[in-house]
Amino acid sequence: MTRAMGAAMRRIHVGNALSAFGLGFTVPYLYVYVAQVRGLGAVTAGLVLAVFAVAALIVLPFAGRAIVRRGPLPVLLAALVTAAIGALSLGLASTAATVLLSAATLGAGQAVMQPALATMIVDCSTAGTRSRAFAMQFFLQNLGLGVGGLIGGHLVDTTEAASFTLLFSIEAAMFLLLVVVMATVRMPRAPHVEGAPAQSARGSWKELLGNRAMVQLCVLGFVLFFACYGQFESGLSAYGVEAAGISTSTLGTALAANTLVIVVAQFAVLRLVERRRRTRVIASVGLIWAVAWAIAAYAGLGNGSQAMATAAFVSTYALFGLGEAMLSPTLAPLVADLAPTGMAGQYNSAFALVKQLALAVGPAVGGPMGASLHGPYVVTFLLVSLGISVLAVRLGRQLTDVQDHPAAVRSRVVAQGGTAGQAPAHV
Repeated sequence: MTRAMGAAMRRIHVGNALSAFGLGFTVPYLYVYVAQVRGLGAVTAGLVLAVFAVAALIVLPFAGRAIVRRGPLPVLLAALVTAAIGALSLGLASTAATVLLSAATLGAGQAVMQPALATMIVDCSTAGTRSRAFAMQFFLQNLGLGVGGLIGGHLVDTTEAASFTLLFSIEAAMFLLLVVVMATVRMPRAPHVEGAPAQSARGSWKELLGNRAMVQLCVLGFVLFFACYGQFESGLSAYGVEAAGISTSTLGTALAANTLVIVVAQFAVLRLVERRRRTRVIASVGLIWAVAWAIAAYAGLGNGSQAMATAAFVSTYALFGLGEAMLSPTLAPLVADLAPTGMAGQYNSAFALVKQLALAVGPAVGGPMGASLHGPYVVTFLLVSLGISVLAVRLGRQLTDVQDHPAAVRSRVVAQGGTAGQAPAHV
């Protein structure tokens, strides 16, 4: 990595931390703000959460093409300004129409940030440093969300709408501060596909769908996000309250345990992950999450004490955190290595789109099951987790050694007297 790439990467990491810090102020309190503080009811609050997902699904198919044509930095700056406008207007909105419009604006900006930042990390890293760069991104995101949520919790007052306006104003300020930080980034020259501006969006998507390994990775990604993030604040929390008798304060403790495991274990796990095949790491995550769902089954369906059920439920979230820490240096670098030269933005946007689909479908399926069908719920997602392992093994058969186990390839090249940079980056 050159000195210029290192300087750009440091600013990108600062940007990730700032954006997560800003989001942490509002994300935990969005439902309460809309339903109770603004008095718009549970239906409108639910629609707001749905609007975030819908906005992301609308803009992401176009975001990848924009990143390829214009570069990730201009797209990121536009997304940040859009998100800042959405956050500020959401803090001032008082009617259902203005709240929904503001949420759509904020959701669209947030959605485009993800692939833009991911592409910037790809452009500012090498095959040897990419896993560590994405691990750092995930670490800072969780740390920022945790610290922002903690501070926001001390500032918020459910009897005062002005306290929520302050939170959304801080979030908007973080996005604008990030605009200033990112505007100073000097991106290295990234390779672009020759003639990309003339190529149609339909053609680029057709090319992506023709990449069999990428399609399999997208299917695997959907199942991963469906079984984990899609259940955190919907099915799993409903299951904990209804089946295991978990209090709302314990739900907060479980989420804190999840974040703590990620923050503490991220770089220890990274050393282990970097030495192994990526698909085997993902398969291991499926097994870990299957154990987590088995522990959740004990929490809700076992005959132990309430203290044991609580401990088991918190352990479930902690094990999910361990799996997330293993995925962060694995999935995103794999998406980058599957992308043809200059198409990282398109591939990152496609994978972000798959994630949003899973986050939209996951709560819709898991929420009702977790609240009422306790046994079928945990059994279903235990089997889904085992399915992750099967899909990961199948994906491994589609990948080259460079894509699945780049560290071993670099080691062989060095042992033969070459340099790690001589290993091909793409198929």
